[in-house]
Amino acid sequence: MNKSKKWYDYLWIFSAIYLVLGFFNILFAWLGMICFITPLMIAIIKGNKAYCNKYCGRGQLFSLLGGRFGLSRKKDMPKWMRSPYFRYGFLIFFLTMFGIMIWNTYLVFVGADLKQVVTLFWAFKLPWHWAYHGTLFAPWVAQFAFGFYSVMLTSTLIGFITMILFKPRSWCVYCPMGTMTQMVCKIKSHNKEN
Repeated sequence: MNKSKKWYDYLWIFSAIYLVLGFFNILFAWLGMICFITPLMIAIIKGNKAYCNKYCGRGQLFSLLGGRFGLSRKKDMPKWMRSPYFRYGFLIFFLTMFGIMIWNTYLVFVGADLKQVVTLFWAFKLPWHWAYHGTLFAPWVAQFAFGFYSVMLTSTLIGFITMILFKPRSWCVYCPMGTMTQMVCKIKSHNKEN
């Protein structure tokens, strides 16, 4: 039975275009904030993980590449990767890296030099000079974009690797946004009960 597609079934296109746009102009990285704010707002307002289940373009992209295009081995993830310890540990690590990104943005805000690099896997610095040539915006806006694109590209690559090794949407098991929205939903559910 073929169900008719909804508009949100095509949000994977947004994820793919986002990565391409940031390659050509780093300021497009700011669009990724939609993927940070929207899941949290849905969890806070609705108390559910509708974003993860319906609207996450990255999850859709992994489903498409791993499922329809067969790039996934479709194996179960190891138990330790599904454990709360790993999920919350990865969230803490991710938030630490996000905090460092904010700190670097602040340093540029107060006068440090703009670093036109994209850092992959939080270790490998790739010069990204072609993607920024100055704008009307202050340098700290670009610094945030370089850092944020680094986070988004790295997490997409990590998700891609786990998609290949395991099931297509393995990233969703330990995605920091998914973990945070799950925490919000649990708090909301607990508050409703009391």
